[in-house]
Amino acid sequence: MRALLLLLSISLLPLCALAKEKSKSADVAEKKIYTEEEFHKKLLETVEDRLKKVGNNKIVDFSRELLEREHQLELKEQQLSKREESFGRLNSDFTAQVKEFGQKQNNFLACLDETEKKEKNRLTHMVDVISGMKPASAAEVLSVQDATISVKILGELSPVKVSKIFNLMDKEISARLQKQYLTMKK
Repeated sequence: MRALLLLLSISLLPLCALAKEKSKSADVAEKKIYTEEEFHKKLLETVEDRLKKVGNNKIVDFSRELLEREHQLELKEQQLSKREESFGRLNSDFTAQVKEFGQKQNNFLACLDETEKKEKNRLTHMVDVISGMKPASAAEVLSVQDATISVKILGELSPVKVSKIFNLMDKEISARLQKQYLTMKK
């Protein structure tokens, strides 16, 4: 970059002198506004003309190549900065989505915990009800109840009460519930 500036300053010195002469001779000079691409093109042409007047074609080719490479580097830097901005936006969007997902997950887990707690309360209530019954009535109720629920209730009762209930049940139902009771997970 410094070499390019040095090269430009050396080549533009005669241009500055020429520009001063032209500005003195022209009373009203119309200013032209260039686009970036037009400015770049005009700069290349001016540098090329000045270097040709100096007389060495190798310097002209070298300076043209240098200016082109600098222009390409500037374009690549612009593209990189655009990509960085894009990645920054994507990263913030992703972070927000992860945070939102975490909140939803926490809400879901809290809901599951609450449901589990309510189920446990209902089970405790049923255990209290069954434990207050006579063994014959409890055997009758638990025989027609869903096997999973019956096993959970039996798991909470005292062993003496459970043995009386099993003795008063139909033998098939008692055997099935005992098997489930033995394999029950706490």
